[in-house]
Amino acid sequence: MSSSPSMRISPPQEGEAKTNEEVYQQFTNLVSSWPCSPALSNYQLYRHDNGWHSSLAPMVGTMVADACFAARPSDIIVATLPKSGTTWIKALLYSTVHRREHPADSCGHPFNIHGSHECIKFLEYQLYTQNRIPDLDELPDPRLFATHVPFVSLPRSVVASGCKIVYVCRDPKDTLISHWNFANKFRVRDGVEPLSVETAADYFCYGVSPFGPYWDHVLGYWRAHSANPEQVLFFRYEEMSRDPAEHVRRLAKFVGCPFSVEEEEVCAVDAIVKLCSFEHMTGLEATKGGKTELTFGVVENSSFFRRGQVGDWENHLSPETARKIDAISEAKFRGSGLSV
Repeated sequence: MSSSPSMRISPPQEGEAKTNEEVYQQFTNLVSSWPCSPALSNYQLYRHDNGWHSSLAPMVGTMVADACFAARPSDIIVATLPKSGTTWIKALLYSTVHRREHPADSCGHPFNIHGSHECIKFLEYQLYTQNRIPDLDELPDPRLFATHVPFVSLPRSVVASGCKIVYVCRDPKDTLISHWNFANKFRVRDGVEPLSVETAADYFCYGVSPFGPYWDHVLGYWRAHSANPEQVLFFRYEEMSRDPAEHVRRLAKFVGCPFSVEEEEVCAVDAIVKLCSFEHMTGLEATKGGKTELTFGVVENSSFFRRGQVGDWENHLSPETARKIDAISEAKFRGSGLSV
């Protein structure tokens, strides 16, 4: 299993060491030379040579991570498109992996103080930003990271190391609506006129959405999962919502820490499901009053929670637009073994 070699720029060799600022500037200059266009957010989206889109800072962070991040076989990477259940899967993974030192029902659980995005940080939004090349060597195993980057542009060491990747996809219509609401919050904050849902849907269908096109992103991880299911776990948000406990069990087994008979007897799985539920997480002080620093500014943790419902698109999209998105999905996924 391999990701595309396109636009891979090697880290500096011995004798040609560059400062952090020089590394970032090299990639900033490169990304700035690529085509860009307006999009759902109030930031221009650049088009990577591998065909996906992102605003400047996270795309530069992606490329710096590709050159500098050294993955370990024991690492676990959460991969999603924005607004596809990222906050939830991060919470489930963190609480599952760390359940022995931080039992889900303990009053001192880290979630009481930190949001999911502080417990599992994004490579391109939090770690490889602002001219930083972080020293991650001292973090204990298993290290947990997250990314929105398509499989084709993951840091080369992630694929080479054989580390675990946990991917979650969501119905494209719900993904669109959730991202439209999220983006409009920041357009209003920055004094930019909100976009109509029709305009947002046009951008989405054309593939001009963060880390999209949606269909290419999902297919990339689906094919990686199909080729190597021991390395890439593929979850659907809708199926997780129907049976979260079973998905927690599958997640735990995949990352190498299955629940014991004793844990099942004391309902440890149910405790994690409850801890990470929408109702519980939205009531925590870390959600109501906490903030997370990302490349585009400080974000209130409450912004990462909206409704979390399956099928909410029906309240916003016209039947015509919904049929258009479904037709694209059918055409893009045909023959892949994947359906949405």
